[in-house]
Amino acid sequence: MKIKKLPEAEFEIMRVAWANEPPITTATIMEQLGKEREWKAPTVISLMLRLVERGFLRTEKEGKERTYYPLVDKDVYLALETEHFLKQYHDDSFLSFVNTLYNEKRPSDKELDELLKWAKERRE
Repeated sequence: MKIKKLPEAEFEIMRVAWANEPPITTATIMEQLGKEREWKAPTVISLMLRLVERGFLRTEKEGKERTYYPLVDKDVYLALETEHFLKQYHDDSFLSFVNTLYNEKRPSDKELDELLKWAKERRE
């Protein structure tokens, strides 16, 4: 299955799904999104069903309530998004990304040490 980029609203639902032990419910989503998004239950249900259709969630009916389980791993999705971002905005250049990130500020010594350690490990 090819994973496609999620619209922002669906990504917000998945963030909650990934942050909780499955199964999750629409009530969990609505409670955790709280004041960020004042979505009504039909909106949340519609978004979750879209995520089921896209293959991001699986659903089961337990009594009167539907429960949902993530099918796509968070790290897999974030890697896809990050790769897309680097290609689209930085011509697939990690150095361009880092330069943009620290354009107006200086990284801390700790951050530089961690970056050097990371680079050294990748080289070996």
